[in-house]
Amino acid sequence: KNGVVIISSRELGVCRIRVPYPFQWGAPSFDAGEAFAMMMASFVALVESTGAFIAVSRYASATPMPPSILSRGIGWQGVAILVSGLFGTANGSSVSVENAGLLALTRVGSRRVVQISAGFMIFFSILGKFGAVFASIPAPIIAGLYCLFFAYVGAGGLSFLQFCNLNSFRTKFILGFSIFMGLSVPQYFNEYTAINGYGPVHTGARWFNDIVNVPFSSEAFVAGCLAYFLDNTLHRKDSGIRKDRGKHWWDKFRSFKGDSRSEEFYSLPFNLNKYFPSV
Repeated sequence: KNGVVIISSRELGVCRIRVPYPFQWGAPSFDAGEAFAMMMASFVALVESTGAFIAVSRYASATPMPPSILSRGIGWQGVAILVSGLFGTANGSSVSVENAGLLALTRVGSRRVVQISAGFMIFFSILGKFGAVFASIPAPIIAGLYCLFFAYVGAGGLSFLQFCNLNSFRTKFILGFSIFMGLSVPQYFNEYTAINGYGPVHTGARWFNDIVNVPFSSEAFVAGCLAYFLDNTLHRKDSGIRKDRGKHWWDKFRSFKGDSRSEEFYSLPFNLNKYFPSV
């Protein structure tokens, strides 16, 4: 009546602090079929994360990643997936492709920014009321940002083709065929699942269905594996093919010590190289 709004404590809500801990949903159980299905899902995440790792090194103006550094990143991702399972998050850990695009957009490649952002994420996950502020961002805004982020990541991947001979019909076939199949096959699997409620592979064993349907629903997995297979089998031993593939340009980056700048870009912070040395 007097312009005073009374809000009860129930309507206001209470900001509770919830700290996650291992085995909060009970003791872990093991099922061989489900384990194989999750292994396949982790393998798909591995392929997608590999592309994101390479895009990040590209946009951070770092040297191309040596294989040992890439293996180290994948290994730590596996540890993160294990920790996610212990805490019962119901999903694993994977590299954020959109954050790789954000790096290209902002041109901020400092590790300190990533560390501070990780601290904020931990803070928001513990205090749900604060995290709800970011969760309330309208979906069209997020979609618009994704259009920019994924465009940057895709362009970053295509930029590596400058080291290949794009006038070669072999290169054109591998590139065109892998991209076309990478878009077509997952589209078929996803539409089939949306219409029927199950994937094209539908047997009595759900774990086997997941092993087949999950990887073929990922565009990056299908296109990447197909391009890798064709690039390593199609006329590989013919003269001049190695140069068409651009392999000669990557030779000096095959070892961590092949470039003096690798220590600057890929050494671990907080003196962790003492326990996890780069090779």
